[in-house]
Amino acid sequence: MSGDKERANIRAAMDRLLAGTPLRSDGALTVLALAAEADVKRHVLTHRHTDLKDEFYAKVRAQGHVPDSERKLREELKKTKERLAEVIEENKRQKAEIEMFARVVNVLEVENDQLRGQQGRKRAPLVPLQPAPEPGR
Repeated sequence: MSGDKERANIRAAMDRLLAGTPLRSDGALTVLALAAEADVKRHVLTHRHTDLKDEFYAKVRAQGHVPDSERKLREELKKTKERLAEVIEENKRQKAEIEMFARVVNVLEVENDQLRGQQGRKRAPLVPLQPAPEPGR
């Protein structure tokens, strides 16, 4: 197919898709549907006629339509941002807990050192425990 005929087919396909009257595709406002509607391979639009692909997307946006691929990406981005906010909150909570546990460990270390110091100074004799006498003996 010649380049001019290809371009004419692509433009006609654009018009049909934008009008909502597809003949060969599912009618989605995507490059895949445009390629199917124009009866060309997708790479023809994405590599050879990039200006027509860009023009198609510009016309889609001008009509107020958001391509499905962009809509899906926006939804994914929204979910990712929400998850990121949750993870940041969890991280803040965990940092606060870590700081609290570090303070507890420091207090326990000080108390342990104090007790070891007291034990070293007061060497009280160790008295072994004797079993309790049995009644009647």
